[in-house]
Amino acid sequence: MVKERKQLKLLNLIERGCDKLPAPAILFLLLFLITAVLSAVLSMLHVSVYNPATEIETPINNFFSNEGLYWFLCNMVTNFTTFPPLGIVLVMSVAVGFCEQTGMIEMILNEKLKHIYPPLLPYAVVFIGILGNLASDTACIVIPPLAGLLFLAAGRHPIGGMICGYAGVNAGFSANLFIAGTDGLVAAITQEAANDFFGENVVNVDITCNWYFMAASTFLCTIVIGLVYTKLVEPRLAPYDVLGKKKEEVKAYSPQERKALFFAGISMLVYLVVVIAATIWGPLGIVVGQEKIGTRAFVGSYLLKNLIPVLFFFFAIPGIVFGIGSGAVKGFQGIYQLMVKNMEKMGGFLVFCFFCAQFQKLFTWTHIDSLISVNGANALKATGFTGINLIVVFILFSSFINIFITSASAKWSIFAPIFVPMMYMAGGFGPAMTQLFYRIGDSATNCFTPIMPYLWISLKDAQDKYDPNVKVGTFVSNLFLIGMILLVAWILFLIGWLMLGLPIGPA
Repeated sequence: MVKERKQLKLLNLIERGCDKLPAPAILFLLLFLITAVLSAVLSMLHVSVYNPATEIETPINNFFSNEGLYWFLCNMVTNFTTFPPLGIVLVMSVAVGFCEQTGMIEMILNEKLKHIYPPLLPYAVVFIGILGNLASDTACIVIPPLAGLLFLAAGRHPIGGMICGYAGVNAGFSANLFIAGTDGLVAAITQEAANDFFGENVVNVDITCNWYFMAASTFLCTIVIGLVYTKLVEPRLAPYDVLGKKKEEVKAYSPQERKALFFAGISMLVYLVVVIAATIWGPLGIVVGQEKIGTRAFVGSYLLKNLIPVLFFFFAIPGIVFGIGSGAVKGFQGIYQLMVKNMEKMGGFLVFCFFCAQFQKLFTWTHIDSLISVNGANALKATGFTGINLIVVFILFSSFINIFITSASAKWSIFAPIFVPMMYMAGGFGPAMTQLFYRIGDSATNCFTPIMPYLWISLKDAQDKYDPNVKVGTFVSNLFLIGMILLVAWILFLIGWLMLGLPIGPA
């Protein structure tokens, strides 16, 4: 009981502390200024970092120098325009806006999903979120808002649904029943590090080298996240008038609207058939860069590499069909007005993206990100741990660094040349196993780091749709609880897996 009260105090402290953070744009502006000043101090102290990925000793770049001024002037605009979440969110907002503004999503939830069994909903949302990682960052945009709507339709807390969906996508990022793009990305980096240490063609790091364990981890993550949400997170959420909200939205639908929904469903089905056919037999199934050879595969295909346009039409086509059929949209002018109306809400998001992009690019340009990663890795190496202790400390280290640097490939490019040899010499762990340890640590803390831009996007969506007074502390404190419990459970699951001598992949 005393321990439980201490846990609640810690979570409440995290929530209150995060609630005092300034607006997202201001927060990243302050982080930009802090990074700029820190770069100047480290540069004057002649601090440098040896990057094992490039084998180059690189000094910390000073923002307050001629080079820093030139860098900022030349890149300020492109920092913003090339910021990955910017295009994804804007495009998907237009597409989902067709379904939302015409009332199609509301009708589907009220008419088709009102009998869903509420106790199973968190587990279903988490499972879908984990599998959604096949679409990489797209899932971070699509899953949380849809999860909120599903929870509302089932009579549960919609903001809790967004938290649950966000946790599934981000905390369960490494797990999946299928081979995803992340598997290929990290495997290529691991292979390069293995070649440098063992020699060319001595060790083969296949894209499926972690598949068995990560497929099993999909069910572990689903159960743990769903259970933690149901038992610990949802009771902490502030009361929400779900019934009142549903009563506001429930209405009698006309025969014209029902007919429009039917034809919207037909259009969606036809579109899916076309996409599947184009993937199996057509150009969408060809591996990117292999069009002349004609190599076909799901991972690395044009479909997965260009999923945003595919999803755009998946939402836009039935939304337009429903809007025209129900009378909510009047011709092309109506479609245009609907798009403009949906974009009017994106002003705050654009300001946030501008400052977040500047901070993240500066953090990388100064090489402070590499400095933190490499020195942390060297400190871990100096501990002299072996066996289980080495595994646990390495996973915890990866989790901690992930709070500050969210890109899995960027961190692994730095870590792999250090830890692939180190883990082999200190504990006898092969490159594929070392990669697995890293991915567990990299995944679990994704959900609560405030550096992740998708956290702020989900928060803004929750404020717009459900509660304008909800703050980031509500998200971070509850996601922290989910992420930390999942991390412990995942480590124990790994230890049990290793003790049983089970293979982590086909090889």
